[in-house]
Amino acid sequence: MAPNNTLQLCDLPNTMQAIVLVEPNEEMILSKIELPLPQCDENEILVKIEAVGLNPLDAQFAQTGFCKWQYPHILGLDAVGTVVQANKGLFPSVGDRIMWHSSLAEQGVLSEYAKVPNFAVSVIPETVSSNIAATLPCSGMSALIALDKVQITEGNTVFIEAGAGAVGQFAIQFAKQRGADVFTTASKRNHKLVKKLGADAVFDYHDKKLCDKIRTTLGPQGFDAVVDSIGGETTVRNIELMRFCGRIACLKTLPTLAPELMFRKAPNISIVSLGGAWLANSLCAQQHMSFMNKLLLENVANKNISVPEISIIDFDSESISSALRKQLSGNFTGKQVVEIK
Repeated sequence: MAPNNTLQLCDLPNTMQAIVLVEPNEEMILSKIELPLPQCDENEILVKIEAVGLNPLDAQFAQTGFCKWQYPHILGLDAVGTVVQANKGLFPSVGDRIMWHSSLAEQGVLSEYAKVPNFAVSVIPETVSSNIAATLPCSGMSALIALDKVQITEGNTVFIEAGAGAVGQFAIQFAKQRGADVFTTASKRNHKLVKKLGADAVFDYHDKKLCDKIRTTLGPQGFDAVVDSIGGETTVRNIELMRFCGRIACLKTLPTLAPELMFRKAPNISIVSLGGAWLANSLCAQQHMSFMNKLLLENVANKNISVPEISIIDFDSESISSALRKQLSGNFTGKQVVEIK
């Protein structure tokens, strides 16, 4: 029985199935185990998970682990499901279908049930399927944050690395909404895809004369802004391609940057970190994620943006482990979504 101040959709089990990392390992070998049902605090809601979107970050941490984790750790960050238990007066309420990007420091969402603070979620419109919604949080919010940090406005030239990746696909579409001229990289087989999304110029990232071809197309002035999802030496190259005092949003850790390059380009460098909203205990940032997810959902519902091609993954340890390895194999352009039935 639920407490008197708690609303509950149905009788709930005492345990649940979950996909866990027993310990970090290079092969990303996972296990499916039975765990107790999460117990919610006052402002938390319990959700029956329907779909989980996989991300490269899930694969990376399956190999390395994370300093805040205790093991076995439930993997997964992007969740969609139906609220099955909530205290009276909380919104969203029991029966609402919601999505969210969960805390990196807490247990993940590759499980039959999960708990989440009510202020960090977004209610999904009826016209948006659970699988489509599961593609949005990490990739979509990363794209929005990156474009906000580089202050994209009408007429800006923006260079979006890896345009066929999930973040790149969302970034291209939102940059075009803001009136930017979009340049991007992709393998030749994905040039048609990124042009369909709105890219004005596409370059083969394998091309040894990439920088020369970009400068020929762009002109001598350099990019106003860059969205860099690759990192390493690619970040150094991208700063070289920017105008003086240009703006770059980096989704990966910064490499060592030569002082001469910093003086010559004086770049405005921003870091994109969704996990920071939770790790910094910033209530404002967590609520802002809810607002961004609502914006993503509205754009999908209104057919203003499209989502990457979806591959359905079974809710078992071997299928998910294989899917995570594919996340890091390169040339992956879609989104993998785990269905939990």
